[in-house]
Order: sequence, then C-alpha cells, then structure tokens
Amino acid sequence: MEIPGAMLSLAELDAGAAPKYHAGESGAEGRAEARFKVLVVDDERLLADTTAAVLRRSGFETKTAYDGFGALDAMASFHPHCLLTDIMMPGMNGMELAIAVTKIHPKTKVVLFSGQAGIADILEKSKAEGFEFPLLAKPVHPAKLVEGLMRAKNG
Repeated sequence: MEIPGAMLSLAELDAGAAPKYHAGESGAEGRAEARFKVLVVDDERLLADTTAAVLRRSGFETKTAYDGFGALDAMASFHPHCLLTDIMMPGMNGMELAIAVTKIHPKTKVVLFSGQAGIADILEKSKAEGFEFPLLAKPVHPAKLVEGLMRAKNG
C-alpha cells in the first residue's frame, strides 16, 4: 500500500500488527519524519492511549490528552504539528477544540475522528462558521489512520 511520501509494510498489515511508517530510505530523512508530532485527544482514555501507541509505532511522536482543556494545556508545551481529536467529548467537544487550536495555532493541522452517528449538526454548524476539517470514522484501521495523518501533513 502506498502513502504519498511513505511506505507501509504489507506484511505488518497482514499480520494484524500496527504498521511501521518509513519515510524514504535515508536515516536522516526517517529521523526528520519521526519528529512529526501528533496530539491525540479522546475522553476514552484507552482509545486515546492505544491510538497514540499505534502512531508511535508508526514513527510519529505523540502525546495524549483526555479532554479539550487538557489538550489546550498540552499544546503549549508539546507544540504538535497535528491535532487528532475525537468530536464527542464532555465539556469542550472536539470541534470546539479544533476551532480554538486553529485560531491560536494556525499552523497546526487538525484531523477529527469519531464513531458517533450524531455529529452531523456539529459538522454543519462549524462548516457554516467557515471551519472544515478532515474526518476519520472510528474504528479506524491503523493504515487508514497513518494515511489520514499523512494527507493532513502534506495537504
């Protein structure tokens, strides 16, 4: 399977393991890509931690937060290239977080992920306000997760 600028090991996918992300053949290039930072936010701690572990295994640097306010705090010290956030969370939902991050840290890419069918109103409201973000449906296969993050990075 090809991802722009990356190679995914099909043997790893067939074995059911998390894919390992490889950027090119040179060590320096791989090290540069390994520093692509992703802040993973989900109120379901196990899902946030598991997603972060899959991404780390795929070559990303990750940090987790379990709510929108914790994510904003983490942004200040972690400085991620990408925010990967669930939409349906108590307190500050993922769309509110995405909009806040876009305003405060405009260079940070945002990718939403959700397994909830009832997010259409939230997406429509943010679109009407001029905010649209890529959306990955949960559960997301590790290869699709990496692919989605790479599209955000390169897009």
